[in-house]
Amino acid sequence: MTLRILIVVTHVLGAGHLTRAAAIAQAMAEAGHDVTLVSGGRPTAVLRKASFRLVQLPPVQARVADLGTLRDPEGEKAGPEYLQARRELLLRTLDAVRPDILLTELFPFGRRPLREEYLALVGAAREHRPRPLIACSIRDILAVPTKPDRIADTHRILAELYDAALVHGDPELVRLEASWPVGSGVGVPLVYTGYVDTDLPPIATSENGEIVVSGGSSAGAMPLFRAALKAARIVPERTWRILLGRGISAADADELAALRPDNAVAERARPDFRELMAGSSAFVGQAGYNTVLDLFAARPRAVLVPFEEGDETEQRLRADLLAERGVATVLPEAELSGENLAAAVRSVLARPRPDALAVARDGARRTAEILADLAGRRSEASAVPLG
Repeated sequence: MTLRILIVVTHVLGAGHLTRAAAIAQAMAEAGHDVTLVSGGRPTAVLRKASFRLVQLPPVQARVADLGTLRDPEGEKAGPEYLQARRELLLRTLDAVRPDILLTELFPFGRRPLREEYLALVGAAREHRPRPLIACSIRDILAVPTKPDRIADTHRILAELYDAALVHGDPELVRLEASWPVGSGVGVPLVYTGYVDTDLPPIATSENGEIVVSGGSSAGAMPLFRAALKAARIVPERTWRILLGRGISAADADELAALRPDNAVAERARPDFRELMAGSSAFVGQAGYNTVLDLFAARPRAVLVPFEEGDETEQRLRADLLAERGVATVLPEAELSGENLAAAVRSVLARPRPDALAVARDGARRTAEILADLAGRRSEASAVPLG
């Protein structure tokens, strides 16, 4: 049975949310479904050569130090008219697709600045007849909420408007309650899918002696890159390869080029990133969702410097979990310096490569199967909401 799928995602800093949503969209398209992905963040190469339909909303973005303020492509605060144009296009797309399944990435667990946009979408979807299955899609670890009223509001929205929440992680490694107060429940069934990896084949590990440094796709990696170039001067016997993501501006790239010692290479991120990681003698990076999937596959000696600016807790929790499993060494962002990074790299270079960590990484395929099953059961139950 071919299903019509609508997936809605907005990435405001790095491209991790979009990468995960696009992998799910691709898996559902390959399963024979008619898939439309709506992207509300900046256009990116992540969506090239996709087998699904793409709708681009007027994009919004945020700054590392001000994640709560939505900005247009020119960096100005997104005003009411700009946000209204997004909502109108989103609702037109909903009416054109008339999905059997609506999947919102992160909301209502996050993306609160876009709350009205998502509520308008889900509210309109609930008026469709037949009503689609409505589910949310979240990563393994969420930003720990600081306000109890936000937790209660999230659970209320889930209970009143949603049918299920899909957690893209492996409960054998970490459960949602490690970062979100599940308590007696969140209002809908929680379904673990496994990690959504985009490149499942195993990677051969023959070392080339390099230290590979990456900070994902956002500008939040600049402190890490500056420290890495200082560390390269302290560890001159190794070549340090610094991979700059899309969020690093030309001016920032020029700054790094001026700091670069002779044993360092600074270049834009490459499509063979996972192979570079696998062939390195050590890897230095942050602890975002997709970076950790690369670690699972490539198994380098690793130093993780989790992003913690603005009271962010997600990456630190993930990095600490991996350190407990012997997968990586953690250097807290507050302790980041060239000297400390050099010491951490020299320490991991003296150890053997870590053993493979057994985690479920076929989450895109499993998500496609789970959503199709939930939609089928809902249809058989004559549109009675799940949970």
